[in-house]
Amino acid sequence: MKKKLVVLSGAGISAESGISTFRDADGLWENHKIEDVATPEAFIKNPQLVLDFYNQRRRQLQNVKPNRAHEILAELEEYFDVNIITQNVDDLHERANSTQVLHLHGELNKARPAKKGGSVLDWHTDLNVGDVDDRGVQLRPHIVWFGEIVAEIETAAKIAAEADLFLIVGTSMNVFPAAGLISELPANCPIFVIDPNLEVGFAKLENCFRTNATLGMELFKNKILEVY
Repeated sequence: MKKKLVVLSGAGISAESGISTFRDADGLWENHKIEDVATPEAFIKNPQLVLDFYNQRRRQLQNVKPNRAHEILAELEEYFDVNIITQNVDDLHERANSTQVLHLHGELNKARPAKKGGSVLDWHTDLNVGDVDDRGVQLRPHIVWFGEIVAEIETAAKIAAEADLFLIVGTSMNVFPAAGLISELPANCPIFVIDPNLEVGFAKLENCFRTNATLGMELFKNKILEVY
């Protein structure tokens, strides 16, 4: 029976494919203030601005490809029961052929009604004011904005609680509730971390790779295939 490898991935794994990280050093995201494009209040105030922002992200996604880090995670399914919990809203894990991916913060290529009820729809083109569901309700990006509940966190916690191995890649573990998943792990579950800027707490762990996602995944793959 394959051991369960649970992976928590963040923006760092997609950055090497050319996708902008969530927030630059100046506190802006693609020259926008977070509160202007990533909150429910922003959508009420200026829906087309918010929709245009995510339309740009969606178009960008069509022009990038999975990188070696994504591919290695898919390859590891040959040896492990790999479950990926990602904070990313791109589809690069899926396009690299990973089969078990849970998106905590939603997905760029999906849309849902701005009001409760209705269905989540696949959406690969621009989304604009006037695009509605079959009830006539305006559609919005299927993204978890600041101030909204992370609905998938309970499912993620259950997955983490069953982990035999836990890998953190491309995330600083500063965003909650995702960062809290580490407290759900079984007591003796080995934790591996790939991050070029390891925090002090993680730097004390034995299984740390202070490097980028692609090189780190190569090192991680070699290590766990030797040990497990």
